[in-house]
Amino acid sequence: MKDTENAIKPSEQVIAREIYARLTGVIDPELGKSITDLGMVTGVSVENTSAKHYAVKISIELTVPGCPLSEVIRERIESAVTSYPDADLSLTLDVGSMGEEKLNHLVAELKAARRENPFHKPGIKTRVFAIASGKGGVGKSSVTANLAATFAALGYDTAVIDADIYGFSMPKLLGAHSHPTNLNGMLMPVEAWGVKVMSIGMFAGSDQAILWRGPRLQRSLEQFLSDVWWGEPDVLLIDMAPGTGDMAISVAQSLPNAELIVVTTPQPSASDIAVRAGLVALQVPMDVAGVVENMSWYDHDGQRLRIFGQGGGQRVADQLTQQLETKLGHKVPLLAQLPLETDVREVGETGRPVVLDEDGQLASSDLSIRFQEIVQQLMENNQTEIVTHNEDNEDSEDESHE
Repeated sequence: MKDTENAIKPSEQVIAREIYARLTGVIDPELGKSITDLGMVTGVSVENTSAKHYAVKISIELTVPGCPLSEVIRERIESAVTSYPDADLSLTLDVGSMGEEKLNHLVAELKAARRENPFHKPGIKTRVFAIASGKGGVGKSSVTANLAATFAALGYDTAVIDADIYGFSMPKLLGAHSHPTNLNGMLMPVEAWGVKVMSIGMFAGSDQAILWRGPRLQRSLEQFLSDVWWGEPDVLLIDMAPGTGDMAISVAQSLPNAELIVVTTPQPSASDIAVRAGLVALQVPMDVAGVVENMSWYDHDGQRLRIFGQGGGQRVADQLTQQLETKLGHKVPLLAQLPLETDVREVGETGRPVVLDEDGQLASSDLSIRFQEIVQQLMENNQTEIVTHNEDNEDSEDESHE
């Protein structure tokens, strides 16, 4: 009997070590770090109950009681255990929450690792795109939401800051209805459709007016950058307020590596003002990644109706190229022309970006494909001339001005 017990104990110990090793691959969806590195796993015990069956008990401590993504963590732990190949395992999960001292220590470590705005330093891997427009009503926020959803669906770790303080709409467009988790003064962004989202609307309420200017406006952006745990996203999108006011300056100061994407509609009354939004790059250290023309046409009964005229997006790209090419070292491309579709509104108002199907996968629609092409251009052509296939492209002479 003693020999049998000695034969069992090493097996239990080996399985316990191997299960713990597998848990190092379980990532906390909010903090983006392994649950073992975060000290969330407090115990792994294994008991041999029959010939090849083992009962596994794992004790974990969540960062806060009622953690909104606790079920995700539970599912990932279960997957790590049940996929163990060398024995039949049954899992018991004991879930608690960290004590105040342990949580304070964890938060202090996380803050020490970051210390400041994590995107304001050279060499970061995150591509930052500031989505701008000269005026409201051109669909800038809708473009931002669908671009973010496309990035995430293609496998990029994606984050969005709703910096349109006066007209915040990201929570509704992305269906992000919950509040950020407050982890002892450090906020966890809300996740929707694989996108991490932060908006002033999550705090102020959708029916309240925000009357901020100057330093307070800049501080709001700084807080979103430095007081929120973003991890290390591949892409950060900033939905800017329309125009060239305080927020544009704040973004340039806080995110000097940001690249502008200018959204316009075809008519001159919109495109002429959109040029001004792009020309911010003359005054601040900011690149211009390209132009998106929205509401380019409406297909109805076999006819393509140019409700807002045509050519505005290309005009913006050409004018920005003329004035910025010497400084930027590349032409400003027209990234895409997007049609006017009622689904953008109808589906978007349900909290699902129209580029996704009901299962959260990329839809097979023409619009979804156009957004995927934008992503491909942005990620494959950093500071180079981008060749696109647009509906209204016309041959034009290259011009360069000092």
